[in-house]
Amino acid sequence: MDSLNRMAVELVDEALDFADELNITGYELDSGATVVDFGVEADGGLEAGLLLAEIQTAGLATVQTRMGRVDGSPTPYVELTTDHPGIALLGCQKAGWELDLPGFSGLGSGPARALVGEEREFQALGYYDEFDLTVLCVESATLPDDAVVEHVAEKANVNEPAVFLPTTALGSTAGSVTAAARAAELAVFRLFELGYDPENVKSVAGSAPVAPVSYDETEAMGRTNDALAYGGEVHLTVTEDFDRFDEIPSSAAAEHGRPFAEVFADADYDFYELDESVFAPGAVSVDVLDGPTYALGETREDLLAASFDYQ
Repeated sequence: MDSLNRMAVELVDEALDFADELNITGYELDSGATVVDFGVEADGGLEAGLLLAEIQTAGLATVQTRMGRVDGSPTPYVELTTDHPGIALLGCQKAGWELDLPGFSGLGSGPARALVGEEREFQALGYYDEFDLTVLCVESATLPDDAVVEHVAEKANVNEPAVFLPTTALGSTAGSVTAAARAAELAVFRLFELGYDPENVKSVAGSAPVAPVSYDETEAMGRTNDALAYGGEVHLTVTEDFDRFDEIPSSAAAEHGRPFAEVFADADYDFYELDESVFAPGAVSVDVLDGPTYALGETREDLLAASFDYQ
């Protein structure tokens, strides 16, 4: 397989070529690194969010929209499919890089993580990337500066001008789109946390509604997580049976049925105080090749309508 970072850089170049059409902005920092604003100060949009989700998965997933309904109201959904779920979702899309620097806070996803390779997922996948350019997709309400570039370049072992930072706020249209694109990743990561070998997951398809935009990042976090927990649907094709498939969907969590905003507030807004089972799609089906098929969990349009503040 080609370098994940090479494939992602090609998609970033595409974004820059069509920046005006996508309502995004690219610019070069003093360090020579490139920041692409998908939804912090730039407007962005649905198409920008879809391309950003492709960048997050290094082009190894097909990402598209469809129209669905939430409580009877027409609502856009994001669908993501991939035949490379381990590398595309755990090795790329997962927001596993916490950016906690003086004056800056954010989460990083994308193939830059595969250059660092410190997370347990890479040991399980047996994949580590090597390339002289890198892409880290940043979720933050502020745009990254050269201090962020220096940190990323040092960790990924590349030169600072070789760093590309596509960035969006969660409380933006692109942020809502990329959050909805994570339904499949949450299911695969949940399986991994339960002890299932990610190499046994051969393909995955997921969908979730695009949460209405809120420029309040805390409210946006509540809506986007509810979109996944109560509206997310995932189908997995796997090679080995497992006695804990029923623990994948959000219904397995003790907090199921409560708005994420309340659960997060009870945890004093500390992600590390949350049970990982909270981050899961609502409904899951698992097709074991030459074996049984499981139907698990459920979606909850009533909870979605309340979270989305439908009138």
